[in-house]
Amino acid sequence: MPRHKHSAVDRNRLKRRLRELLRLELLPVLRSLSVPLDVVVRASAPAYGLTFDALQQELQQLGAQIVRRSRATSAGGDTVTGATDVR
Repeated sequence: MPRHKHSAVDRNRLKRRLRELLRLELLPVLRSLSVPLDVVVRASAPAYGLTFDALQQELQQLGAQIVRRSRATSAGGDTVTGATDVR
């Protein structure tokens, strides 16, 4: 978790929120895919100011993007690549 000039309390709060949202939002999506994937989520500086609901919306969009890319891969590509930061 990058510091971005925030305290340990802020970093830990963001980590807890992201961990919970990943468990609720992203893991079910990843388990439903036929393609095994590793996902790395890196929070950018604006993520510290987002509410839980805003973070949830960002991760839902990320999940949809992963599904789209994995479908494109299974339709003829060979890898799923791309980087997306959580704001």
